Amino acid sequence: MIARLLLILACLGLGPSLAQGFRPPADLVRASLVAEPAALAGGTPFTLAIRMQLKPGWHVYWRNPGDSGLPPEVTWTMPAGFGTGGIRWPAPHRIPIATLMNYGYEGEVTLLVPVTPPPSLDPAEPVRLSGKLTYLVCETECVPGSADLALTLPVGKPTPDPANDALFNRARAALPVAPVWPMRLSREGDRIRLDFATGGLRADSIKSAAYFPYGETALDNAAEQGLTVDDQGLHLSLTRGDDKTFPLSLPGVLTVEEDTGNGPSRLAFAYGDEPAQVPSAALAPPAVAGAPPVPAADRPTLLAAIGLALLGGLILNLMPCVFPVLSIKVLGLVRQSGESLGRVRLHGLAYTAGVLASFLGLAGLLIALKGGGASLGWGFQLQSPPVVAGLAYLLVAVGLSLSGVYSLGGRFAGIGDGLARRSGLPGSFFTGVLATVVATPCTAPFMGAAVGFALTQGAAVALAVFAALGLGLALPFLALTLWPSALRVLPRPGAWMETLKQALAFPVYATAAWLIWVLAQQVDARGLLAALLGVVLVGFAAWAWERSRGATPLGERIFQGLAGLAIIAVATLGLGLAHQPGAAAPAQASAEGTEPFSRARLDALREAKRPVFVNMTAAWCITCAVNETTSLSRPAVRAAMKAKGIASLKGDWTNQNPEITRLLEEHGRSGVPLYLLYADAGPPQVLPQILTEGTVLAALAAIPDRPHSAALDRDAPPPARTE
Repeated sequence: MIARLLLILACLGLGPSLAQGFRPPADLVRASLVAEPAALAGGTPFTLAIRMQLKPGWHVYWRNPGDSGLPPEVTWTMPAGFGTGGIRWPAPHRIPIATLMNYGYEGEVTLLVPVTPPPSLDPAEPVRLSGKLTYLVCETECVPGSADLALTLPVGKPTPDPANDALFNRARAALPVAPVWPMRLSREGDRIRLDFATGGLRADSIKSAAYFPYGETALDNAAEQGLTVDDQGLHLSLTRGDDKTFPLSLPGVLTVEEDTGNGPSRLAFAYGDEPAQVPSAALAPPAVAGAPPVPAADRPTLLAAIGLALLGGLILNLMPCVFPVLSIKVLGLVRQSGESLGRVRLHGLAYTAGVLASFLGLAGLLIALKGGGASLGWGFQLQSPPVVAGLAYLLVAVGLSLSGVYSLGGRFAGIGDGLARRSGLPGSFFTGVLATVVATPCTAPFMGAAVGFALTQGAAVALAVFAALGLGLALPFLALTLWPSALRVLPRPGAWMETLKQALAFPVYATAAWLIWVLAQQVDARGLLAALLGVVLVGFAAWAWERSRGATPLGERIFQGLAGLAIIAVATLGLGLAHQPGAAAPAQASAEGTEPFSRARLDALREAKRPVFVNMTAAWCITCAVNETTSLSRPAVRAAMKAKGIASLKGDWTNQNPEITRLLEEHGRSGVPLYLLYADAGPPQVLPQILTEGTVLAALAAIPDRPHSAALDRDAPPPARTE
């Protein structure tokens, strides 16, 4: 019972975390949702406004953020039959940051979203509209944030709300309109020349002009846009971006600051076709704005992805987070070796069914959440403190059972004696679930490319790849149960099994201790204390449950009631962690020469022609920790990086971070670890997920030696911090 309740706790803990998303930065952004009409009518489209009021000096981004940043995104939760269109973006401004040029908004911005209700609405039922806004707000540093938007409107005559008229009028006035000046694109050496036939526009009335392309790589965003105005019109000279071919067209937005004599005026015109936007409520994998596609040569085919997933799942059995659980299952198989072959095979199939069901369930949830606009990847549930705490409690309960503190009766999905009987088939299924859950922090070789491919495909293809990954994890134990010769090799049951069972409790306790350490990276000191009290309560519940066995009827009820109350307290403490503030990011040791990752800092270092090593990791990633110890922290590797003047950036994905998620997606990955070595202006070298000291040194050898000096640090802009 305790194990079942704790498993339910781990699953329920996922909800509050995902609903919580990113915490809104205090005092940086005030976001609200406003409707244009005071009431809704069936079949009558209307417009919503997302109003973002920013702290002075801070900015958010346009649909093309420029050299760095992320545009705001909304995941809508609408009643049945409601449909939302894409965001209508106001004309942006150029926002210089050090050597970079971003496109976005300062002060205040209002994003308009068209909504279409179903043909009929019940007049007696008010309509609740809600959505999750996620954004990146930046000054010299960038902070991811979010806001829960919601409002309720009555059903009636859809007349405009007078209180909101001014807001919507300003928002529509800020939108680019159809052009009244024809544009001609021509080549001017290596530059792009845009000519606008403005007719009788006076040159002395134009204060400034800028062109904002929809494509992120179309222009060198930071380069000056040369402006001239003459009798023929307005002319802009632009620097080409990374695209090597000369563009035949350049869709985008032209803004012109004009002095009309009655004060300044800003005009904005949209040229060409605006890129289609997937409606925020659509369950489709969101495109990563500006992310370069993974080269076709690096993309596996479906058959190759399934093969890589199968091989990666096999290797997962050797990972330290999975091996204790698998050992427990093999111990159960030894106990069953005297049973009929048919019953043993049933246990193997039940275990496999548990693994496959868990992999497909996690994969389906991940696909749905990503389709809804969430920035998540493999292992996303471990970014939730309640889930991490729930898993720790579950493993403590498993360890206490192995240690003999308590046992579960035959009517429950037992882990011990119940596995030897038909009533233990649910226990085999549960062990498969447990193996899958504790395997998610691990990334085996070949697994990253397969999972990254799966999450860029349709749901059917993605689920096929995840099913192959689950089959690989289940295959060794399944083969033992289906192959009679292997069963004869297993030792005979005996007293040694009880000793081995108790010994296996200690790696399970070690895994629980590691999860508590992960939790310490996600919550503050009070949250950690609550989690540790939860561990004590799990032990108390196990003790009370065991004391109820053989007690008098009154004593049995008392002790079982105490166990139930302890489990309720555990659930309360675990779910309460969703509302705990995150722990402060640990300062990077200066001796390591490592800075926290941000996209702005990476871009600045590359602009300064510095080679950069990017290490994407997480506290719950065991593979990452092994690579750190065996390779990245070795004296020879550190000395080589220092000798070659390589800047080192570490991205911590322990908690949700949209910048890190986006970089992972750019390279066809859905989880950590990811190691990138930027040696020049071209694309980075992607290092293997399992590192050795020799592998890293061989990659670094291709970069010429360059003494690391203080001058290099002075020339580079200050590091950006992502919280």
